[in-house]
Amino acid sequence: MPHGGYAAGLPRKRVAAGVLFRSADGRVLLVEPSYKPNWEMPGGIVEADEAPWAGAVRELDEELGTDRPVGRLLVVDHVRAYDGRADGMAFVFDGGVLDDADVAGFVFRDGEILSAGLYTINQARTLAKPMLADRLSAALAAVREGVVALCQDGARVA
Repeated sequence: MPHGGYAAGLPRKRVAAGVLFRSADGRVLLVEPSYKPNWEMPGGIVEADEAPWAGAVRELDEELGTDRPVGRLLVVDHVRAYDGRADGMAFVFDGGVLDDADVAGFVFRDGEILSAGLYTINQARTLAKPMLADRLSAALAAVREGVVALCQDGARVA
């Protein structure tokens, strides 16, 4: 088979990149999207030919109006196919520690994000989808342990 035919037949995966921001007391930053009911961590889908870390930086600018750099990789999560979507990979990068004044300084330019706030993991479980809440817990553990957490559908496997 010619190389082009082989490459065209390879599986495709969705790729998403998010950034874990946390407060000194362990709360996590969540954003309230205008287009769906569940809250999210800052980030989103990585564009074609874009590295996950570059996608995370782009999304921070688009969603929060900030040019904060992203730190080390905290989570790699394989998400099985669901709701007609192909399977995918979600990467979570360390955004560091924020305080309430930092959060108040975010700018929601295009109406995609309505608000942002720092929430405990228990609060995140009521605002976000369970898979994201599990991924956030894995990311917080990765920060504490100095490792990269491997997850399947949000649940830590290694």
